[in-house]
Amino acid sequence: DHHRAGDLRTPIGVYGLSDAGGRLPDPGTRLPYDRSTGGFRSPGTGFEGESLAGSFDHVIAIDYNREPGTSPLDWTRPLGAGRGGGIWIHVDHGGPTHGCVSIAERHLKDLLRALDPALHPVVVMGDHASLAR
Repeated sequence: DHHRAGDLRTPIGVYGLSDAGGRLPDPGTRLPYDRSTGGFRSPGTGFEGESLAGSFDHVIAIDYNREPGTSPLDWTRPLGAGRGGGIWIHVDHGGPTHGCVSIAERHLKDLLRALDPALHPVVVMGDHASLAR
């Protein structure tokens, strides 16, 4: 339950979804969207040799150990660097992530269009027993 940088686990808890971004133009989200063709790079391959190309075409920052209201590329870590960060919902690349949540591109675009910051959207991550603590 105590996420650490590099532990390759997704943090457990309920976290806000306040900011988005990516390499490609904003697909119509109401969240603040930071487009950066250089910052959202995904070079190389994943754990299983799969290409990471396109993984960060669109992302939603999960507000775990980050400053809401900033670009997903902002590396401010309120809990300290040792607790990790940079946890996003991003485009699935057909393999495991370092702690992020990945979904199909079309579903990510649908989610981006559906999220309304006025409703304070959240993501719930973890199993029932862990979340009950």
